[in-house]
Amino acid sequence: MIAYLGQFGADFPLFNVFRYITFRTGASMITGFIVVFLFGPAIIANLRIRQGKGQPIRADGPQTHFKKAGTPTMGGLMILSGFLVSAMLWADLSNLYVWTVLLVTVGFGAIGFYDDFLKVTKQNDKGFSGKSRLALEFLIAIAASVLIVYAGTGSFATSLAFPFVKSLLLDLGWFYVGFAAFVVVGSANAVNLTDGLDGLAIVPIMIAAAAFGLIAYIAGNVNFSNYLQIHYVVGTGELAPLCGAVIGAGLGFLWFNAPPAAIFMGDTGSLALGGMTGTIAVATKHELVLAIIGGLFVIEALSVIIQVASFKLTGKRVFLMAPIHHHFEKLGWTESQVVVRFWIIAFMLAFVGLSTLKLR
Repeated sequence: MIAYLGQFGADFPLFNVFRYITFRTGASMITGFIVVFLFGPAIIANLRIRQGKGQPIRADGPQTHFKKAGTPTMGGLMILSGFLVSAMLWADLSNLYVWTVLLVTVGFGAIGFYDDFLKVTKQNDKGFSGKSRLALEFLIAIAASVLIVYAGTGSFATSLAFPFVKSLLLDLGWFYVGFAAFVVVGSANAVNLTDGLDGLAIVPIMIAAAAFGLIAYIAGNVNFSNYLQIHYVVGTGELAPLCGAVIGAGLGFLWFNAPPAAIFMGDTGSLALGGMTGTIAVATKHELVLAIIGGLFVIEALSVIIQVASFKLTGKRVFLMAPIHHHFEKLGWTESQVVVRFWIIAFMLAFVGLSTLKLR
């Protein structure tokens, strides 16, 4: 909305600043933080009253988690509030990529909200039917993937780019839509599995958002993309303010989610933010780089897949408990040790992922 003021820069030179994506990204970050920080306490108080017993705790989980009983969930509503206000104020709302990311974020957030609602009202950790949830997620992801292809140009829109190789493109045709939808849904559920300890998911999400904000800005700038020899994707620069909004809203949420958490993110936030990250990766043609930058989420998801497969095939478990962050808790690591060490891993993987921008 405010981005439109840049059109009046010729008459009002001060308005020229609103044309710059870097300025609007910074402003979006600040706005997201302020909204969550100011309205967070009221949201938490309201959720605590409405939810009563709060988020149910897994009966087979680490014993230290039972002291968290009564903590409200659906904290993703706080993040989404700050994110949406910032996006509407600072992003270019005439950009199709912006609306596509908003579609996925809000759509996946709604699915997560319903899942959280069922968990709270039924007081168990099962929630929404897995098959029904995945079906809805794929429906939204396919629609978003079609929009991204529509916004692209020629065969490049349906092509898969490879990190470290500047000229290699694999045109998947319309199979690309299915691949892109898988990336979005996979990203959302990987983040969802990671969200199990106070602050564990939100910081890696902010790290990924910072990395993809930089990638979106570079990929959407013809000069920078040519210099770094990455594929130029017209219009993706406008996704940087959305990434800034996530960072700001995430910092505001972390203020209340820091141990001991006053509120949990819940599926409302994890599905929305994971889906958003996956969509930006698809839009910027960095789907494979997402597996590096979001490597922590990949590890968490793989630990669950390996655990389930091993138990079904052999009757034995590979990990003491899955996802893998619970495995380390069972080994005796404190919650803060797991969280901080996983943050370090997320930082390092983000740096590795960003190195692909130069290593061609």
